[in-house]
Amino acid sequence: MFTEIPRQCPDTPLLDQVPTPDKLRELPPEALPELALELREYLLWCTGQTGGHFGAGLGVIELTIALHYVYNTPSDRLVWDVGHQTYPHKILTGRKERMLTMRQKDGLAAFPNRAESEYDPFGVGHSSTSISAALGMALGARMSGSQRKVCAVIGDGAITAGMAFEALNDAAHNSADMLVILNDNGMAISKNVGGLSNYLARVWASKTYIALREGGKRVLSAMPATLNFVRRSEESMKHLVNSPGALFESIGFNYVGPIDGHDLEALVDTISNLRDAPGPQLLHVYTTKGKGFAPAEADPIGYHAITKIAPAVERETPVAPVVKKPKYSDVFGDWLCDMAAADPRCVGITPAMCEGSGMVRFSERFPERYHDVAIAEQHALTLAAGMACEGQKPVVAIYSTFLQRAYDQLVHDIALQNLDVTFGIDRAGLVGEDGPTHAGAYDYAYMRTVPNMVIMAPSDENECRQMLYTAFEFKGPASVRYPRGTGTGAVIDKAMTALPLGKGLKKRSGEKIAILSFGSMLAAALKAADALNATVADMRFVKPLDVALVRELAASHDLLVTVEEHAVMGGAGSAVNEFLAGEGLVKAVLNIGIPDAFIEHATHGEMLAACGLDAAGVEAAIRQRLLQGV
Repeated sequence: MFTEIPRQCPDTPLLDQVPTPDKLRELPPEALPELALELREYLLWCTGQTGGHFGAGLGVIELTIALHYVYNTPSDRLVWDVGHQTYPHKILTGRKERMLTMRQKDGLAAFPNRAESEYDPFGVGHSSTSISAALGMALGARMSGSQRKVCAVIGDGAITAGMAFEALNDAAHNSADMLVILNDNGMAISKNVGGLSNYLARVWASKTYIALREGGKRVLSAMPATLNFVRRSEESMKHLVNSPGALFESIGFNYVGPIDGHDLEALVDTISNLRDAPGPQLLHVYTTKGKGFAPAEADPIGYHAITKIAPAVERETPVAPVVKKPKYSDVFGDWLCDMAAADPRCVGITPAMCEGSGMVRFSERFPERYHDVAIAEQHALTLAAGMACEGQKPVVAIYSTFLQRAYDQLVHDIALQNLDVTFGIDRAGLVGEDGPTHAGAYDYAYMRTVPNMVIMAPSDENECRQMLYTAFEFKGPASVRYPRGTGTGAVIDKAMTALPLGKGLKKRSGEKIAILSFGSMLAAALKAADALNATVADMRFVKPLDVALVRELAASHDLLVTVEEHAVMGGAGSAVNEFLAGEGLVKAVLNIGIPDAFIEHATHGEMLAACGLDAAGVEAAIRQRLLQGV
């Protein structure tokens, strides 16, 4: 058991001998526990150097080794879900020496990535996709006559999504030859641990039992009554020791488990048998998130991810403490608590984003009004719709990238019925090291086309608080989208005041050039404007757009420049273009935003610079346009 993160790179003589899984499969089984120890220590060290997802990887050390030991990867397909678990997988698949580039510009991605390695057969960022993808691969292999095997590893949190159960149902319908491993780390599904359970799991996964089971089906197929009796007897026996298996067996999977996910001998033995078993198989393993690192085992949520460990530095003189700026998620969380205290109809809903969305204090103060629906974004929105029908005031806290998964519910269940639902949309824009899977680059585009929607984008923390109140007071669907991380340091007014709907603010007066800034881009716009003597407007609303302000600026300036931390196609700049065209106003316009490309992981600042969305980039784009004669 490790109690601290190593400061120096540990010696890993056995791990160094297995740069790829084919070398791993040459080891004798008795060497695997030592390999697991070295892999765990190396993961602790390298994650301490780079920061990143932490606890989930520690929990699947043994499972990762067993899977690559049994399966002939990369020919056999190993699909992970969610991607937080895959740091050990990356280390064992030829990327050990690049682990210190994790989540950095031009370095390793935080999640499986098809472009990064042939051992990553499917890209993962959003959860609950593995079973569908693995089923597609299994059916594709069947169609092509390939003998490759397919395995999906899904975390117990990820299996709460409806998509996972849709895939399970279809896999059973197709009698697909595939293995689904349910990694139960105690975060969603209760364990059933005991000697009888472990023993029977081994029996049910044995080749002898599987052969008898399949052969018995064929022999008894001519005697339906007897076959039904035997099947029910088998299911009853399993249910006596394992109630979680009832659900999977009823769908059509052969359920095995639960077994200890840190017992390498049991894992290798069981997975070896199930790898070649016909039809859909489900192996339930229980693991400990943060396994082997005492602080992470004690606090699996707090150690879900860590920041890099700063090197110790001796200082001769004390350094004044840095005053921390609040995160936007904290601004949201504080507002939600204040709003709930003021209005008993206020209800908080989140699809498994309690900590990330700043809802911990709300969940503790108002537990009866707090609903974490697990990884079920579609359900979260329709749940909110139902509550709104009964006169409640639901607030949905959701990341921009995850709201994409519930678009039909946004349109059909909420906006179409003009229901009173407030959206706090976190992680809007570029999100840094988590990369394109988590970037909130499209919400303006997919929301502003929907009737009845109100879309607001704050430029600082206080504006965010007041916009949230404005959205809550608005009678209909309204959203506030704000970026990841800290704000600008603006003073936050505790009093809550509704903003006039669809009204922006002029922040700087200049000549010839007017910069229309949406949301987080105000600071960069003001800095660029100082160099260009340009006018700057904080537009605040994407929908309804402040058309009076746009008309005024168009009449008094030669060039309108829209700036947004959002895809330029279909975004706020497009809304300005559409208004001008509709009014017949001929005016030179420059739209600056995220280009038509997925922006790979880097620091937030590096990503902004790559897109030309820092102050220097905005200024350079405007000067280039001026050289063209506007």
